[in-house]
Amino acid sequence: MKYLCPICKQTLLLQENTWSCPSNHRFDCAKEGYVNLLPVQNKGSKDPGDNKEMMFARREFLNKGYYQGLSDRVNELACLHGKEVTRGLDIGCGEGYYTHRLYQSLSEQVKWDLQGLDISKSALKYASKRYKDIDFCVASAFEMPFADDSFDLMLRIYAPSLDDELRRVIKDDGILITVSAGEHHHFALKQLIYTDPKLHISESSHIEGFELLHRENLASTMKLEDSVDITHFLNMTPYSWKLTDEQKSALVTNGLSCELDFKIEVFKAV
Repeated sequence: MKYLCPICKQTLLLQENTWSCPSNHRFDCAKEGYVNLLPVQNKGSKDPGDNKEMMFARREFLNKGYYQGLSDRVNELACLHGKEVTRGLDIGCGEGYYTHRLYQSLSEQVKWDLQGLDISKSALKYASKRYKDIDFCVASAFEMPFADDSFDLMLRIYAPSLDDELRRVIKDDGILITVSAGEHHHFALKQLIYTDPKLHISESSHIEGFELLHRENLASTMKLEDSVDITHFLNMTPYSWKLTDEQKSALVTNGLSCELDFKIEVFKAV
């Protein structure tokens, strides 16, 4: 894997356990294997991204397979559109659940490298320790430490980013798969929180420099009865901050049922 120095934009070279550039900016690999390429002046807070509690909750929830249908469909689309992939990127990869499953799925038809990027060091500690076949770096999706035209497949699940930056790091004709909230996603929970809950935007997305090849909605109903799973689900989302303690207690006691509605889109860089 090749990186650009986040400070001076020169190419980083790996010597032993340290990435360094010709200007001698140095970035040590963590013991888990990832490299932190987020300069202090760009962090914005002491510990940006999801904290340990949110990361743990999401990890435990996803490992139970509740969102496996989404992962499976994303992987199917990646295999369909990425038949000649050599290098991929998962933007906002978190603890690596989707990243790892994508890598395994596509590795059945091509030999390729996959990079995971996230701003949360807590998440990447877990991802890098568990998924040794994948490279991970702490960095911002708004200023990615990669050269132009680095990737021919990119995945972005719920991660904010800049259109120009997406287009910069992807090769011509490269494939970008995005996942965002569909119109009715988690609407039952929104009804508990808001007096007049709004539906998510239903229109197809526009990303400058990309052509939309495919769009679909993957919809189902999720029913949770295990109190631990319900707690993890709430803690991995902003709903944990917006629901009252009484509402959360009622959901944990009585069970939770809500809509899953994922908007999946496939783009080609043009």
